Amino acid sequence: MVVIGTAFHNFLDGVVIGTAVLTSVPLGISTALAVLTHEIPQELGDMAILLHSGYSRRRALALNVLSGVTAVAGAILAVFALDWVPSLNEYILSVSAASFLYIAMADLIPDLHRGRIDARALRQLGLSLAGIATIVMLNVLVGGGE
Repeated sequence: MVVIGTAFHNFLDGVVIGTAVLTSVPLGISTALAVLTHEIPQELGDMAILLHSGYSRRRALALNVLSGVTAVAGAILAVFALDWVPSLNEYILSVSAASFLYIAMADLIPDLHRGRIDARALRQLGLSLAGIATIVMLNVLVGGGE
């Protein structure tokens, strides 16, 4: 189940990256970096689950790589599909932006509901704001502020 779930997740990550690259290269780069930052801990967690389930290191790594390759398939599918139906681009990017915001805020919001704001929460908020500022700067520098 872990491998199938991760393969589906990685496939969607590939769709998002492919869509972003078709929109603009800077957006594609920033999207790939965002995906990478949330993918590393997830893949390490998947490795731990597979190892704990009794798989050998080699087999667990092979299954992890296999599930990761689905991201390439997702990107290729997005490139071809958006050639046929370019109007899907804005919807894919909207859903993916909302997903990234959710991922960024999911760790911060529970602490705020408990009334706890510590250094970790402030650091997460600062990094989220830095990410937003990066996207705005890329848009101004590359997109001409359009």
